[in-house]
Amino acid sequence: MDPSQVDVPPLKDLTIENITENVHMINSRTPDPRLKYVLERLVTHLHDFARETRLSTKEWAIGLRFLTEVGQMCTDVRQEFILLSDVLGLSLLVDSIDHPKPPASTEGTVLGPFHTHEAHIESHGSTISHDPDGEPCLVVCTVKDTTGQPIPDVKIDVWETDSKGFYDVQYSERDGPDGRAILNTDDKGTFHFKAIVPVPYPIPHDGPVGKLLKMLKRHPYRPSHMHFMFEKPDYDHLITALYLRHDPYETSDAVFGVKETLIVELGTVSPEQAKEYGVKEGAKLLTYDFVLVSDKEAADLREENARKAMEAQGRKMKFYEGLPVPDVD
Repeated sequence: MDPSQVDVPPLKDLTIENITENVHMINSRTPDPRLKYVLERLVTHLHDFARETRLSTKEWAIGLRFLTEVGQMCTDVRQEFILLSDVLGLSLLVDSIDHPKPPASTEGTVLGPFHTHEAHIESHGSTISHDPDGEPCLVVCTVKDTTGQPIPDVKIDVWETDSKGFYDVQYSERDGPDGRAILNTDDKGTFHFKAIVPVPYPIPHDGPVGKLLKMLKRHPYRPSHMHFMFEKPDYDHLITALYLRHDPYETSDAVFGVKETLIVELGTVSPEQAKEYGVKEGAKLLTYDFVLVSDKEAADLREENARKAMEAQGRKMKFYEGLPVPDVD
């Protein structure tokens, strides 16, 4: 970073009115067109925000201290910044933009702060939760493509809380993962396992994000749900969850994760299912038909949506590595 080796244009006499264009001028030297565009828009919105709200030094110091505390709260098993992104609705917005879904495909939702990479690979029919107080629930699902064809050998990452609303990583004395597993679809694109009925629970609210929610007069609760993540080469990565109908927090999820197509009603295990899956007749049953989108379908739809959005803004754009940048040719 030798100053003599960097071609920096001279700054103007800086004022409230011209500081933004000066920052753009300095940042525009990067050869990466996407980085240049993202920083240009970020700085523009940040500066306009400060000018529009007449942001005070005291308020900005409070904001910086808040972000510092968010970072200090992060650990290997708790990501406070993801939590902040979630409660601001940004996580869901970014996922919806980056993973667009054609009609009849399964919609995505937030990852949440408690996904880990330590779940064990389990076989079909395995019990993923060993909470003795949880209400048993049989989960039977299919995975297909948008033409209705089953997709074999899809990796499925599943995780849920215990009956008290806590994830395994929230217990300091835990001796391994529980309430989570990794499975793969069979040749017919199906998978099944034994879990417990999901329960509503509060997101961690003992940190800076919790303090923010309290100041905003918001509750920290999430409706009952079970997380699913799907991976297979040539298919768009899907992070989603299934939510229980009539949950008291169905319409006020603290992290804005609920979508109507992801709300399900639990059934009951029939005599035939009890025999087939080795569970008790009358137990709770969760079924769902997941539909994955191919990488090409997602890429084409992502570009189509981006073009429409840019045209609506009156911007002339081209694409760089699949993402829009200004077309200055």
